[in-house]
Amino acid sequence: MAAPRNAAKPNSRAHRRPSDRAALVELPAAGCDLPVPDMPGGRDWSEIEQDRWAELWGSPQASQWDESCRGTVAVLIAYETAILADCAAAWQAQEARYASEALGLTPRALGQLGWRIVSEED
Repeated sequence: MAAPRNAAKPNSRAHRRPSDRAALVELPAAGCDLPVPDMPGGRDWSEIEQDRWAELWGSPQASQWDESCRGTVAVLIAYETAILADCAAAWQAQEARYASEALGLTPRALGQLGWRIVSEED
């Protein structure tokens, strides 16, 4: 059995001030206003998938993405299409979840990445 934590130790979490934690990156609630990159080739994208591409690249999280995220966004859209068409395998649903987390699209991922969505009033 592990020994209980000793709050008297100088490096204990009990003694950490909020300023000791890493600062959160504040993402604009209005979304990202950077240009939307072109969708990758290799397949024909439906109009709904193209709309989802623009939606994701306009999200607050997209302000932290670069061109290297294009592939992850593209496979997320392909997995979402399969899931919503009710023809996805379990592994595709799992991969969609992983892609969503890698892109910071879930509340849990936002916290793990140190991101916070803020409005102009905040």
